[in-house]
Amino acid sequence: MAADTAERRNLPLDGITVIDLGQIYQGPYATLLMAKAGAKVIKVEPPHGEPARWRSKVGRGATLPMVMLNSNKRGIVLNLKTEKGRELLAGLASKADVLLENFAPGVMEKLGIGWSRLSELNPRLVYASGTGYGLTGPERDSLAMDVTVQAASGFMSVTGFPDRPPVKAGPAVIDFLSGVHLYGAIVTALYERTITGRGRLVEVAMQEAAYASLASSLGMIYESKGDVPLRVGNRHSGLSVAPYNVYKAKDGWVAIICAVEGHWLAILEAMGRMDLAEDPRFSSNPARVAHIDETDALVESWTSTLTRAEFKALAKRHRIPSSPVRDVKEVMLDPHMHERGMLEWIDHPDLGRIVVPTSPLRFHGAETVATTPSPQLGQHTAEVLEEMLGIGPDAFAQLKEEGAV
Repeated sequence: MAADTAERRNLPLDGITVIDLGQIYQGPYATLLMAKAGAKVIKVEPPHGEPARWRSKVGRGATLPMVMLNSNKRGIVLNLKTEKGRELLAGLASKADVLLENFAPGVMEKLGIGWSRLSELNPRLVYASGTGYGLTGPERDSLAMDVTVQAASGFMSVTGFPDRPPVKAGPAVIDFLSGVHLYGAIVTALYERTITGRGRLVEVAMQEAAYASLASSLGMIYESKGDVPLRVGNRHSGLSVAPYNVYKAKDGWVAIICAVEGHWLAILEAMGRMDLAEDPRFSSNPARVAHIDETDALVESWTSTLTRAEFKALAKRHRIPSSPVRDVKEVMLDPHMHERGMLEWIDHPDLGRIVVPTSPLRFHGAETVATTPSPQLGQHTAEVLEEMLGIGPDAFAQLKEEGAV
């Protein structure tokens, strides 16, 4: 439970205890943000580990995500298929502030350790549920993963080029969008608890978390009286801004957007083509949209003469909203994010020297939470059960023999 004010560290969530049954990306990201804000996060896994840990055995790109999303957590193993394992979880929840899970709807209730029971044991508990389509509704029980919700939410229909099939976004955007919303729901409920003294069931559906980000595409439907918008590649989703695209450079690509008219004038100045400022094809944003192919061709005739570094220096000098298209390794080594502390090098017992993210949430004036490596499977089970439930070595050995831990 929350620590006495006099004993608190200077961290927003210090004194908050979180039982984390999150898996893959959505749940673990929400609890990572909580851990980096000072909460004590206890990650609970089944005896064989959560799915992200299974994936890590494949190698390739599956190893780092488990590690980076579970930094600053303590890891325990509970076998929730056993009655004793379920009793242990209920005991932990009775002493915690938050329990998070992103299982399929109804799983925890069937096990007898869902919101209805745990809220009776601990009325102050904030119970957070992350699902694909929500805890109610006709699609409640449809299986959901990032890629399937990208399909169901409309993301795929507006991603790609008009003459090609729809494609998924490269990053796991739905998982992380919903993870951030789940974090927001939890801290909102924790704030309410300071007033009411009671916790609450909060939920976030992946599909619902994605909807607002389709704003430009939804605008296209409205303006076109119901016509489904085509995929527009790297152009503006609402086809209402130009230039707005990705353009060739000598050694790759650069992205440019003109949010206001001054940005277009800055491009013309950088190009040395101020004579085009009064050209009726380019004199306003509506005119450029009407002549979008000519606008893009003009911009690319300029960017293709420059390297990415040359373009970046010129664009910075003229205050043009733009960026070279960087590969993931370039971003991982980005000096700016390392200097700000968003990315840092740590030594991990399994992976060696690696880069991990901290948190994009900045609490100015707060202490810094030093990054600790993600736990190995069940690394802290005995320690946590003794600390929170008073289970000593002999009792723990018995639980282990019974298969509960």
